[in-house]
Amino acid sequence: MRGSKVSGSSDSTNAAGAAGAVDATGRYAAALRALHAAAGAPDGAMIQRNAAAQLPPLKVSLASWSDWRNGRNVPSDRKVADWLIVFLRGRARQKSPAYGVPPAVWWEELRQRARAERRQGRGRGGRPLTPHPPAPTSQKVESEPVRYWVGVVPRAADCFQTRQIADRLTEAAQDGETVVVSQVLAGMGGIGKTQLAAAYARRTWEQREVGVLVWVSATSRSQILAAYAQAATELGLPTDPGDVEQAARRFLTWAQTTPTAWLVVLDDVQDPADVRELWPSGAVGRVVVTTRRRDAALAGQSRRVVDVGVFTKAEARAYLSAKLAVHDRVDSDAEIDALTADLGYLPLALAQAAAYLIDAHLDCAGYRERLADRRRRLAEVVPEEGALPDDHPAIVAAAWSLSIDRAERARPAGLARPLLQVAAVLDPHGIPQAALTSTPVLAHLAAEQRPRATREVSAADARDGLRVLHRFSLIDHDPTASSQEVRIHRLIQRATRETLSRAESTAVAHVAADALLEVWPDAERDQAGPVLRANTATLHTLTGTALWEWNDMAHPILLRAATSLGDSGQVHAAVTEYTRLHATMTRLLGPDHLATLITRNNLAHWRGLAGDATGAAAAFNDLLTDRLRVLGPDHPDTLTNRNNLAHWRGAAGDAAGAAAAFKDLLANRLEVLGADHSDTLITRHNLASCRGTAGDVAGAAAAFEDLLTDRLRLLGPDHPDTLMTRNNLAYWRGVAGNAAGAAAAFEDLLTDYVRMLGPDHPKTLAVGNNLAYWRGLAGDAAGAAAAFEDLLTDYLRVLDPDHPNTLTARNNLATWRGLAGDAAGAAAAFEDLLTHRLRVSGPDHPDTLMTRNNLASSRGLAGDAAGAAAAFEDLLTDYLRVLGPDHPDTLTARNNLADWRGQAGDRAGAAAAFNDLLADRLRVLGPDHPDTLISRNNLAHWRGAAGDAMSAATALDDLLADCLRVLGPDHPDTLTTRNNLAYWKEQAGFA
Repeated sequence: MRGSKVSGSSDSTNAAGAAGAVDATGRYAAALRALHAAAGAPDGAMIQRNAAAQLPPLKVSLASWSDWRNGRNVPSDRKVADWLIVFLRGRARQKSPAYGVPPAVWWEELRQRARAERRQGRGRGGRPLTPHPPAPTSQKVESEPVRYWVGVVPRAADCFQTRQIADRLTEAAQDGETVVVSQVLAGMGGIGKTQLAAAYARRTWEQREVGVLVWVSATSRSQILAAYAQAATELGLPTDPGDVEQAARRFLTWAQTTPTAWLVVLDDVQDPADVRELWPSGAVGRVVVTTRRRDAALAGQSRRVVDVGVFTKAEARAYLSAKLAVHDRVDSDAEIDALTADLGYLPLALAQAAAYLIDAHLDCAGYRERLADRRRRLAEVVPEEGALPDDHPAIVAAAWSLSIDRAERARPAGLARPLLQVAAVLDPHGIPQAALTSTPVLAHLAAEQRPRATREVSAADARDGLRVLHRFSLIDHDPTASSQEVRIHRLIQRATRETLSRAESTAVAHVAADALLEVWPDAERDQAGPVLRANTATLHTLTGTALWEWNDMAHPILLRAATSLGDSGQVHAAVTEYTRLHATMTRLLGPDHLATLITRNNLAHWRGLAGDATGAAAAFNDLLTDRLRVLGPDHPDTLTNRNNLAHWRGAAGDAAGAAAAFKDLLANRLEVLGADHSDTLITRHNLASCRGTAGDVAGAAAAFEDLLTDRLRLLGPDHPDTLMTRNNLAYWRGVAGNAAGAAAAFEDLLTDYVRMLGPDHPKTLAVGNNLAYWRGLAGDAAGAAAAFEDLLTDYLRVLDPDHPNTLTARNNLATWRGLAGDAAGAAAAFEDLLTHRLRVSGPDHPDTLMTRNNLASSRGLAGDAAGAAAAFEDLLTDYLRVLGPDHPDTLTARNNLADWRGQAGDRAGAAAAFNDLLADRLRVLGPDHPDTLISRNNLAHWRGAAGDAMSAATALDDLLADCLRVLGPDHPDTLTTRNNLAYWKEQAGFA
């Protein structure tokens, strides 16, 4: 491809030049004679006739010609001098096309130096002139120099957008550094690198910042060498027509030494090795390289990498709007933004989509429908190759095929393509590196590697494969981006998926699902959970029914992702997701499929945690009927169902019924599974908790002590179930009256949890919560408040601010601030917490109702007893509606309402309310339940406060006997009863 000479202007030239500083007139004459000879020695008349044919004043006399070629003078007119060289060079090339002629800038520099010599009297010809000071190193040129443009710069794309990234390119180039244009997300073809470089080249040329522009299509080393050789020829450098490498070196040498500003653009470098020792350099030169590669060899000293990303949202909107406007088409900004987002803001995709929708006369919404239709391939929603816009060489789907082929051959060979296939079905915004180096993926790589590997593929091999894909700009791999180390453009994903057969796509989906399941942590911290859920959702969306075709059932990753929502505190979202999964499983697998029944189990569980304990119990009851029918009474899932039903019966308020159900279940599990089976131990654990909740706190503590012995024997001291048993044993010991012992036990347990799980594990934080609570009950309210303040800081750092555990920590902190004396601060904290509970859990969730309970109590403790009573009256209405009259929380609300009525002045009303409450607690909980005993204490107190001290003393005397029998002499409630009895005896006049 031939270059072109363009006349332009320049502010200055270097007088020293390439000719040197000695006898410039003689050297000019010698070079002119050599060029004259090469041109076939045309005579003076020939020169004169050609000069006369030009526009005036290009007239050359024979005398002047003789003076110039014999060194007696040099041309004084710049245009005449330039024309003379052009004329002679043209004739010389007619005789010998490869004849090398110094560029016009060389001739002009030498002519200027010769004229300066003559002004100083140092030239060969003419009379010596009055000496002048030496010519400055830079001086005004009398005429415009000849400028050289070599190669074809791609024309500007239709509706070309000026981009923010162009400023970085300009700034870097103005620093005189080599600039490597790659891109930040994937560096793939279609990002607009060539258009940016072309725009920069045109601007620098048009603004006359350079005198020589060389555009190189640099897809191979041979093309680079050929382009450099052509540049050398166009610049008139002496070269051997048969030696391309020599000509290229001449050009590089010229670039290093010339004072003429130049720009070289190496477009689309495919391999860094292609430009080894071919990087142009020079004090006045600039280099721009476009490449899909991101190898370290492309950066380095005097080279600045300018990453080119996709369009910004604003740039994409402006581009597509302009493209539509050219064809008198208008669409809403919302639809344009939606389409540009669907295409990932990729310039190439936007250009081809615009051409397609214009040709098909679609609006953006219509095009988006076709784009979203997975039955259509990418090739079907872009123009045919003959109708591609802006001289595009290929459709968008083929833009990365060469990069994939090259990456597949790079070391470690054969891993790039199968890795890309797995990444193509996951979340483009962030894929965990751990998933792409997991055991299932390694097995996939080994099976797909071509040629077959001679050894197993290791995690290090897979990571190296990711680096290869990164180097070829097919993915973006950032090892510092925790849980989101890999990103990939969605169109590369789609193009990759479209190369897979149906069977291959299903296999890849299963590999990706297995990988996510393997790396999913038991305890989700930081961003691991959201990232894994996003990847699962993308996998499910992109692979259709593939996850429902795993071993004749749904892949477990679907259930794991739904459970993760609940574990992260999004219990309502977990209910929604399990409802959707259950509907799909019923349709695809049938209502009696094992996976469908498991999904019903999980749905019922999260309904309970979302606040509907009664609904959860009912759902488990219905599920038990179906499991008995489908699986039989002794199937492990049937027994698990009975366990869950008992649990939610207890949570719904029927603690005694739950305990009875667990007792029956334990008998069956002992018979079916044996005493040492883990499920049997779990049933013992649940039965012990129910006993405590039903009022037998001493029995609960004793049961957990026995269970701990067996778990230590079977599982060892560090097993999670052993640690959990220690936790519950400490709790029920505290409830049984030994708060200090509970605090000491939790302190020891916390040490082991920190050692086993680390300080930030949710279970470790939960033990810290229990330790603070029991320290407070042991008498250190201020210490408990301080501990909860520290704990809340850790929860906010480790978990989401809306996580249930975080909100519980805020509740406990407010509680102990109030108990430590700051009632007003506690009330303010509960008011703020209530706002969060309402937003996160809704008004009817038990935790929201409990927060209202605590807020009302705090207001009363702050001095507003009447306000507290009114708040409890409103709260009781909601408790009755949501939980029913016999739920323990409803009964507790009645207790608190009666107490604050009394403190607000209605002592007789308080006594009457406690009398009614006692009757219901006796009926629901029985006479020995701790809450029943508390109701008897409160009734006696308010009877005394209402004026009947004798009745109060008599009631407390009876109560003390029962407390001694049920709780023991050292229980705090027993001691409180003794104290109250003494007081009311004194008030009644007893000695």
